[in-house]
Parts: sequence; structure tokens; C-alpha cells
Amino acid sequence: MTDSSSPLNEQNWTFALQIYAKPGVTDACLRLQAEAGVDVMMLLTAVFAAVRCGILLSPSDIKDMDDTCRSWREQIVLPLRALRVTLKSRPSPPSIPATEKLRTQIKASELFAERLQNDVLAAWLQQKAPTSRAVTDYQLRRLLRSIVVAASNGRDYGQVADTWSAVECIVEAATGM
Repeated sequence: MTDSSSPLNEQNWTFALQIYAKPGVTDACLRLQAEAGVDVMMLLTAVFAAVRCGILLSPSDIKDMDDTCRSWREQIVLPLRALRVTLKSRPSPPSIPATEKLRTQIKASELFAERLQNDVLAAWLQQKAPTSRAVTDYQLRRLLRSIVVAASNGRDYGQVADTWSAVECIVEAATGM
């Protein structure tokens, strides 16, 4: 894939872990993922680009970013996530201690796959010129909403609009970083 030791890869990954750990952000990201189909790594990379690099991605940038990582997400990340979730619901045969161990290993593999996706996204981001201008809360909010709309693939707008509180949580967390 890419060299995960590049400074931008490390900065993007560290930022993603830090913001994800802020109060409410994990739930907000998972809600956007479940209800609007948002790729959380893409979302967090876009927030990193705006907050730390002054790069405000356009709708065409978001499409390009999605094109860059879609096959990895669809062929690797999503199948791992689906398998982990299936194991969490304890399918037949009845759960045994080894089942939880397997689920934990798959969860670690899913996180590693997301880390590799982060590297791909950071390499893509390196092609964008950083600026010294600060991105406003309003601009960040519009960016995140455009990501949600792009990811929603024709879902009912009312359902997508119900996720705006999750966007607000992420904007608040990001502006405090």
C-alpha cells in the first residue's frame, strides 16, 4: 500500500485516534456510519485536512478521496467489520470462549485495515497544497455535511438530516483540537 512511516500518515492517524477518543465522537462517527453510510476514516481525514492543514476539500475532492479507498473499504474493511459484528451476535453454534478470542483478533485486523486505509488517504492528501488559513466552524460543518450527503447514496433526506447532531459533535471536538 503505502509507507506508514511518513510524517503525514502518522499525523493523520494520531489525529484520528485523538478526535475519536473525545467525548461523544465515537458514538457520532458510528451513527454516521450506520445511518448514512459514512466512511469514518474518510471523514476523519477530511477533518484532519481542514483543521491541521487548512485544506478544505471540495465535493470533487471527496469523490476522488472515496475513489482512492473504495475498493479497500469494500473488499477488506467492510467484510472484516461484518464478520466481527456477526460474531458479536453469537451465531450458532453457541458461543464458546474461543469465539470471543476470534472476534477480538478480527477487531484488531479491522483496525489494522483502517490504519492502512489511513495511509492511503494520507498519501492522497499529500497531493493537496496545505494553506495557512484557518478553516471556520461553518466551513467544517459544510464539509462534513457534504461527506454525509455523498455517502448517503440516495437515502431519505430526512433520515440523513437526523444525523446533523452527530456532525455538530465532531465539529465541536475538532475545533477544540
